[in-house]
Amino acid sequence: MSKIKVALLCGGQSSEHEISCISAGGVLSAIDRERFEPIVVGITRTGKWVLVDQATKLEIIAGKMPEIDETLPAITADIHGFSIKGVALNIDVVFPLLHGPYGEDGTVQGLCEMAGIRYVGSGVLASAVAMDKSFAKPIFQAHGLKVAPGVVLQAREWTASQIENLRYPLFVKPARSGSSRGTTKVKSEPELHRAIQHAFEFDTKVLVEEAIVGREIECGVLEFAGTARPSPIGEIKILGKHEFYDFEAKYLDDATEVVFPTDLPIGLEQNIQDAAVLAFKALGCEGLARVDFFYSSDGEIIINEINTMPGFTKTSMFPKLWARAGTAYPEVITALINAALTRSGHVTR
Repeated sequence: MSKIKVALLCGGQSSEHEISCISAGGVLSAIDRERFEPIVVGITRTGKWVLVDQATKLEIIAGKMPEIDETLPAITADIHGFSIKGVALNIDVVFPLLHGPYGEDGTVQGLCEMAGIRYVGSGVLASAVAMDKSFAKPIFQAHGLKVAPGVVLQAREWTASQIENLRYPLFVKPARSGSSRGTTKVKSEPELHRAIQHAFEFDTKVLVEEAIVGREIECGVLEFAGTARPSPIGEIKILGKHEFYDFEAKYLDDATEVVFPTDLPIGLEQNIQDAAVLAFKALGCEGLARVDFFYSSDGEIIINEINTMPGFTKTSMFPKLWARAGTAYPEVITALINAALTRSGHVTR
């Protein structure tokens, strides 16, 4: 029986280019090669699609982040599929390990739909809505989930009066970015305008939210045979000088650890798991997601965001959560590819 050809799509034009490469390196190292034939398709920072040699180290080496090389052999990606110099790659399924804009936001999913290629994860609409926190938050609220108080600012149209009723400290963040790129914690008004301008460097729409005092709790959701199931919950512990879970803390400084809390009130884990599945269904997600919450000091569960393509190295939060449930990293990868191949909601050609 011939192997299933899986395109591991990584890199991209977003600020999360390097993280995407690391995720692809993780999947490449763990995918079941008895069943699947992986092909690494890179997208450079300028948007060029290229074929990446599987010997390429897609990992952090001596503090240096990986990047897709512009000089690699070019791939044509269009509504006819993927090809090199007119020769089709005959991809069976795309695993879009892209984080942030131009990948996690429905754009690549739309290309796959038009090309008639199955793909891992959520469809066009769910991907786009989950990526844009300003749209996701009111949907969460409509389904009874609590969110942090905040406002949405549009570039060149916002006024200071929009923010005056919010209580410090505040978080200022791009509406459609990830890995905490462009996010700043602000403790006073003099810092606020600088933080807003910084966030606008990443997006034309910015969220300003009240900081929630409490614990950062995350829960994975994975579909098995069409049923969304929650993982055990994990807690992010921030070490050292970092005040919040920013990019450096996540990826460069070894400044965080994941713990599986045992001191929570009885029933709270189940409530968070139920909320994670509810958020997943509310946005119409498919395949997988990582849902991030705050457990506030006054006992409230507050949803922060949902990631339809979370970081995917073997040491990332999502695989760690499922390992806690007894589902190993390679099994998670296989489950996602199987779900993409058997799902009837997308790509009917």
